[in-house]
Amino acid sequence: MSDVVTAAVAALTEKTADADIDFSVRFNIEGEGSVRIDPEGVSADDSEADVTMTADTETFQGIMSGDVNPTSAFMTGKLSVDGDMGLAMKLGAILS
Repeated sequence: MSDVVTAAVAALTEKTADADIDFSVRFNIEGEGSVRIDPEGVSADDSEADVTMTADTETFQGIMSGDVNPTSAFMTGKLSVDGDMGLAMKLGAILS
């Protein structure tokens, strides 16, 4: 597992600790691996999910730090979303 994925699991675990998540999301971090969020928690996992988001490392880290707005990243093509857009928006609200 890459350092980026390890850091992402830790950051997302903290950000989602108090959230009621009843869906699954997979973040594909290009060249690094995948992180999955589901009702069981956060893990380094590339299995299917209700929604899959893909970004390069820089964009993903910017979203995690709050320096990059996920909606802006999507609108400019830096973040792609495959699956339920409503769930992507719900996750965005949880992470902000």
